[in-house]
Amino acid sequence: MLIALIARDKAGALQTRLDNRAAHLAYIDDTGVVAQAGPLLDGDAMIGSLVILDVDDLAAAEAWAANDPYALAGLFDSVELIPWKRVIG
Repeated sequence: MLIALIARDKAGALQTRLDNRAAHLAYIDDTGVVAQAGPLLDGDAMIGSLVILDVDDLAAAEAWAANDPYALAGLFDSVELIPWKRVIG
């Protein structure tokens, strides 16, 4: 099942994002459930994340999101997990 994780950073939290980026990218590699991912942008500034998870169920997506180093560092103001259907690509 594909789940779109849409997370918005807290205002002024760019340094938190930068400080935890390597751990976040390692988590993506280690878990093996990320189909696509990248930062949300405001101009050139990173302001959030879009992650497409390929997991068994919503509970697995919730667990993945809760253990993301960005989430553990308190980066996000909000996180949405939405079932998603790939149509193109």
